[in-house]
Amino acid sequence: MPVARRLRLAAVGTAVVLLAAACGGGSTVDDDDGAGGAALTKVRAGYVSAIDQIGLPVGLEGGYFEEEGLDVELAQPFPTGVDALNALQAGTVDIIQVGTPLIAAAQKGIDLVLLGNYTGSASQRSIDETMAVVAAPGADIDPADLTTLRGKRIGVSVASINHLYLLGLLDSVGLSTNDVKIVNTAPPDMGVALQTGGVDAAVIWDPWPIVVTEQVQGAREILRGGGHIPFVGYIVATRQFVEGNPEVVEKFLTARAAVDQWMRKNPDEAGESATRWLPGTKPEVARKAMQYNTKQLDPRFSACNYLALDTISRLLAEQEVVQPGFDVSRYFAPEPILGIMSAEPALFDDLPAVPEAAAIGAGFTFDRDEAVKACP
Repeated sequence: MPVARRLRLAAVGTAVVLLAAACGGGSTVDDDDGAGGAALTKVRAGYVSAIDQIGLPVGLEGGYFEEEGLDVELAQPFPTGVDALNALQAGTVDIIQVGTPLIAAAQKGIDLVLLGNYTGSASQRSIDETMAVVAAPGADIDPADLTTLRGKRIGVSVASINHLYLLGLLDSVGLSTNDVKIVNTAPPDMGVALQTGGVDAAVIWDPWPIVVTEQVQGAREILRGGGHIPFVGYIVATRQFVEGNPEVVEKFLTARAAVDQWMRKNPDEAGESATRWLPGTKPEVARKAMQYNTKQLDPRFSACNYLALDTISRLLAEQEVVQPGFDVSRYFAPEPILGIMSAEPALFDDLPAVPEAAAIGAGFTFDRDEAVKACP
């Protein structure tokens, strides 16, 4: 679909979507026939209200799913990944976007299938551009010498990705959790914690670092990204749905790859769209956050993605959040996205190349040692 048509669809779709949302139902651009007059196939999808998950509603707004013959109905945004997983298990949605909570859910018996990334990287081992450390005013933390974190109170959401980012950061500067005091703090509460002295530093994902530095006078971002953790986020469905709807899965992933590319090439416009789906988000905050988010919009699969999830599961097991021995190969279903990568390479031509040794095919078997060698 030409860009001009997509932008027109975005403008029209926004008004319709917001009207549908205001009425309390699931959001959908329209229920008319599309894709050359053929009836659209309905798919129920869900996402968490976060800047890095915004590709799903932006794709709906821009008509990307309709172009593929899908009528995507969005559930009201979920507060957390756990809520999204509960909805998937209950059968109220068909496809969701979720990160680290999927490990515990799979270990509890939900038969999940990972179909692609909504955030991550198929070309490198670790990517965490949407993570940052914000220091409180007068915290005496030197960004050029992060060993000055020693003895500080650090706010994280325990067992979440920002907690794991802190673990990787501490390890990189020769510190451990015994050298700091971890304070369990939800991202929306980080500003107050920094302002009142509850924490000396906050480890948070976008847009919160940007929001907090605006809210708290004297607060400053002392670290952004750095490759301390493999940020993971997947497009997920149940095995039953995937096996029963292979064409729907392929069309859905094609649309998501297309909208991801549009967002990578148009981050400011994507930020503007995000404000329509994340109530209360300032346009300037969304635009700035999107500059970081687009660096992680890589829907492809490679050995690096298996390695990323394996690394996260091991870190969570060390923290006794999940059980050890999580078999990542059991949950990846790479064939649909690999088929799209082969059939429509132009959707990915602006991304870094997948290292040759990290490229995978159908029936790929994960070997951690080999993946470590393959992924820079």
